[in-house]
Parts: sequence; structure tokens; C-alpha cells
Amino acid sequence: MTKNLCILGSTGSIGINAIEIAKNLKINVCALAAKKNIASLEKQAREFKPKIVSVFEYDAALKLKKNLKDTFIKVVQGQEGLVDAINCDFSDTILNAIDGMSGLVPTFESIKAKKKLAIANKESIVAAGDLLFEAAKKNSVEILPIDSEHSAIFQCLQESKNKKIKKIILTASGGPFLGKNKNYLKNAKVEEALCHPKWKMGKKNSIDSASFMNKGLEIIEAVNLFGIPSDNVEVIIHKESVIHSMVEYNDNSVIAQLSSPDMKLPIQYALTWPNRLKSDVKRLNLFQIGSFTFQKPDEKTFFLLEICRKAIKIGGTAPAFLTSVDEKAVELFLNSKVSFLSMMELISEAFSKHKPRKINFLEDIVKIDEEAKNLVLEIFNKKTLSGSFA
Repeated sequence: MTKNLCILGSTGSIGINAIEIAKNLKINVCALAAKKNIASLEKQAREFKPKIVSVFEYDAALKLKKNLKDTFIKVVQGQEGLVDAINCDFSDTILNAIDGMSGLVPTFESIKAKKKLAIANKESIVAAGDLLFEAAKKNSVEILPIDSEHSAIFQCLQESKNKKIKKIILTASGGPFLGKNKNYLKNAKVEEALCHPKWKMGKKNSIDSASFMNKGLEIIEAVNLFGIPSDNVEVIIHKESVIHSMVEYNDNSVIAQLSSPDMKLPIQYALTWPNRLKSDVKRLNLFQIGSFTFQKPDEKTFFLLEICRKAIKIGGTAPAFLTSVDEKAVELFLNSKVSFLSMMELISEAFSKHKPRKINFLEDIVKIDEEAKNLVLEIFNKKTLSGSFA
């Protein structure tokens, strides 16, 4: 299991949970990285005394360096600093909890460093696809998923030696807008979309959950992680959020992973696999839950699910382009520039204009990221001028 850990994105929700797990399991945290939240980062640094702390933003890095001058902790900055944290000699595992496409390059740097990778950055798996797993194979790197659904699938697969899968069943809580129609989504507020009924997540993931984009990206993630066709990945609404996903085998047996909805469990499993250690996650009380419910998602209202299925079938740059389009559109919604429904329509329109091509290098994805975000802004500006937003 992990003995020495580097946490990228340590001040976000995943990173904070990972910090708690490291404390409980006596895992040494030897490197930390964050974008700019130096108040939380300084607190973490003083508690764990890592060898190196990376801050992406220059001014924030200077301030933290000044704040930590009474310690022996090395403070580094920017992309180079992030690479330095990843390559810290003391760490055996990198936990990548960086949000969005910013986590892509650190994922590949972690693989290049030949360290075990516990990954919460789904954009890396979605956008890079085969490129990522080819690099991991070449460098003999284990990739362990932290998404609750993909951790659940990974856990279910441990029970089968031949892993002959008929179907993967991704469960979804339904998010804050379960049962709502398009007319409702036109006037949905940012605060509503951020108010997830079961999970505490960062803002980007919360909005993606509300639009079902998160579940669509998870379909692509499952295809890339487990080598199963997208037609064999089913999404089912399970609003109790106790069954985190299921695997149906060729003999029609279905194996499910159940637990209280707490991200600490999949994080800990990634850090301790193949062991199972005691955790402080609340025990599951089936009598208290009483019953489970299941229903099909409304793919007419939440049409981004189908667009994600199209993207993985098209392949090439399509999944990466869609991921970047979503990231920019969500940013516009969070800044109250577009309505919730307009955000979804903006993603659909931008994706429809993409001309997919083959991905050969990591640089291809970096270019696609810029291209996609520029296109979203172009469409946004035109629609704003014409007053055609919903």
C-alpha cells in the first residue's frame, strides 16, 4: 500500500479527504500542490511537514514561501513546480485531484515518474484515452480510479479472474434536478445546481452532476478504464446513492459495491489496494435505508448523456473536445453569464461543430483544449449579441 504520498489539488474536496485518510493511516505526505489557496495549504504544510509544496499561481507562491520561511519546506511555483512535486524522490504514489483539463499534464508527468497513480481527475482518462494507458503500460504504472462509480466497478472486478463482463451499470443519484423539465432548467439558479442531494463535491463536478454531463463523462471513463464498448455501459438512477455501481458477468450474475455515500472510501481503497483497512466511513445500515429505488434517466431533458455516447463512439479528439467545451460552458454558468439550459445547449452546439481527428501526442490534446474553449466563447459572444440565449 501507499507509504509516501504526493497530493495534487490538496485543498479541494478530494484532497482534504485524502489528507484525513493519510492522517488516520499514518501515511507520510511528502509533497503537496494547490493552485492558490495558500491559507489551507500552509495549514496542511505545517501539519505534515512535506519536503516540497507547489503553488501554481506566482504571487500566491511568493506569499506562501514568505509564510513558511521558518520551516525547511521547499516552496515551488507554476508548471515546473508541479513537476518538481511529482518527482519528489520520497513519494511512491501520486494522488491527482486537480480539477478539469489542468490535471492532464500532471497525470502524464506522474506516469513518466513511474509512480502509482490514484486518479480523481476524470478529464485525463476521458480526453487522453488510449494514449494514457499506453504510457502507463510502457512505464509499468498502476492506475487506480477514485471516482466512486469506477472504484466500485474496480472493486467488483476483483471477484472475477477472467473478467468476462456482459455489462457495467453506472448508478447516478439524479442530482438536484431529478424529475425537472427543460422549462424549469431555463430558470435554474447556480445555487440550486450546486446543491447536490448526496455528495459534497467541487463546483465543476456539482454542475456536471446536475446536467448529467458527469455521468456521460463517466461512461467514457468506464470504456477507457475497463475496455468495454459504450453500448455495454448502462446508466441507472439510484437516488439513495448506496449502490455505487454494478458489474454484470456473462453468467448473468450481478456484483454490486455498496457503502455510505462518502468519498473517503474510494480514496482509501486506491491508497491501500489490494488491502482493506479500517476506515472512519459510516457503516451501512440497510434497515434504516429500508429499500432501494431504480429508474431510467430522462435523456430527452438531459441530452448531454447521449452526446457523450456519441463522443466515445467517434473517438479521436472528440472526447477531449467535449470535455473542454463542457469546462468552459460550466465556467460561464457559474459566472451567471448563461442559464443552466443555455449552458447545456452551448455544449451541444459547440460539439456539433467539431471535426474530429486522430490523437498522436499529448500536445494534440492541449491544442484541442484551447480550440474548444475558444469556440465556446465565439458562440457565446454571437448569441449574446443576437439575444438568442434561452
